Amino acid sequence: MPERDPYTWSVMVGGFAKIGDYMNCFGTFREYVRTGECPDNYTLPNVIRACRDTMDVQMGRLVHNFVCKLGLDLDQFVVAALVDMYAKCRVLDDARRLFDGMVKKDLISWTVMIGACVELGDASEALVLFDRMREEGVMPDKVTMVTVVNACAKLGVMYKAQLVHDYISMKKFSLDVILGTAMIDMHAKCGNVDSARVIFDSMREKNVISWSAMIGAYGYHGEGRKALDLLPMMLSSGIIPNRVTFVSLLYACSHAGLIEDGLKLFSLMKEEYCFRPDVKHYTCMVDLLGRAGKLDQAMKLIEEMAIEKDEGLWSSLLGACRIHGQTELAEKAAQSLLELQPQSPGSYVLLSNIYAKAGRWKDVAKIRELMTHRRLKKVPGWTWIEVENETYRFSIGDRTHPKSREIYEKLMNLIKELELKGYVPNTDFVLHDVDEELKLDSLYTHSEKLAIAFGLLSTAEGSPIRITKNLRVCGDCHTFSKFVSAVTQRVIIVRDANRFHHFKDGACSCGDYW
Repeated sequence: MPERDPYTWSVMVGGFAKIGDYMNCFGTFREYVRTGECPDNYTLPNVIRACRDTMDVQMGRLVHNFVCKLGLDLDQFVVAALVDMYAKCRVLDDARRLFDGMVKKDLISWTVMIGACVELGDASEALVLFDRMREEGVMPDKVTMVTVVNACAKLGVMYKAQLVHDYISMKKFSLDVILGTAMIDMHAKCGNVDSARVIFDSMREKNVISWSAMIGAYGYHGEGRKALDLLPMMLSSGIIPNRVTFVSLLYACSHAGLIEDGLKLFSLMKEEYCFRPDVKHYTCMVDLLGRAGKLDQAMKLIEEMAIEKDEGLWSSLLGACRIHGQTELAEKAAQSLLELQPQSPGSYVLLSNIYAKAGRWKDVAKIRELMTHRRLKKVPGWTWIEVENETYRFSIGDRTHPKSREIYEKLMNLIKELELKGYVPNTDFVLHDVDEELKLDSLYTHSEKLAIAFGLLSTAEGSPIRITKNLRVCGDCHTFSKFVSAVTQRVIIVRDANRFHHFKDGACSCGDYW
């Protein structure tokens, strides 16, 4: 072309970006800049999106500086693209700074910022932004609502989930495959699998992801049979399971102790559907066999794998070793795990706990010394509880709550009552080499127990108590919760790092198999 105008340059830059030829996209943009022409708010977003898609934050910053030199740092379209780029490159602070400085925020900018908070682990802030967005008069669309629903799922707070559900119903958003599936996930992860099933049944159209989500929901709520019952229904509706479906099915078998069913599904996946198992399928099988105490079978399966082993696989085996006290095999699993993740404190802690359970305190000391040397810290245990649309957080031995005196008084009286009913504190779960009295003091003030005592003080008789733990619930707190549910006639719903536990009338939905 003898002459090129900004439009033709933009077409070439954008065209290369759309087909994924980022080298020519950036190269053409450089050529354009060298002509002395000033790229406009049509061309620049194309280049910024290319930086986003390649997660090239260094190039993104160069373009951002260029934007500032051109005086386009207040342009709505350019800044929205920069916010999106920084968010996808996981630089949340820069994304938020630009977003907060925008004079006018459109729907896309709000959605991008809310989505970034969800993706990068700040689901609570995502919901704050959603409230601000509506106060400022910007009406969310279905894409925004999917993002907000995902935030509720990550946060796991029922009252927030119900508010969002009510808003979606009020605005008459149709539950298509994307929004409906997100709603299934939200209700399930907020502890209400029955509501998830109502959403699932009300969806006019379901795809393989919707079915897999519902199967997965039953799985991590410990309702393995209900998860498996969905497979024939799925097949009769004409939907063929995919790899994710089989992960959900095998996970459900693992958490319900359905060993024979899990083995049949693993064979079915390979023989009838011709899926070559990937590491996630093998991890579910190792978990299934390991939890059932079939550690030799689990190890044999690992040795026969023709694919690369990852951290999740070895973590499952290590977890099974902890359950069944297999110290020797645990050391082997831990060694493999630490080779893959030398900076992950969880692996060291798990091995240390196995040594502590076996009374090998010198080995515990060595692990802790190694963690100190490598500047690794154990992730602290926290428990959150919902009370009257507010969320409160407790740590072990926590006395920061204004009602701490009443909470501890309630807890101590409750423990005395439970002991009369047969509850015996299990000090094996205090993994320190201290005397029995100190072990009891530590055990009595676990964050789960404090949260439950606060819940009993602060909620209406007969209402359920919902708590969330960032780590796996300890065995003694699990037993404690069963006794509390029987003595107080309360349902206690616990979401821990692995699954949900529903305690009712002295029993848990996991069947003590977790």
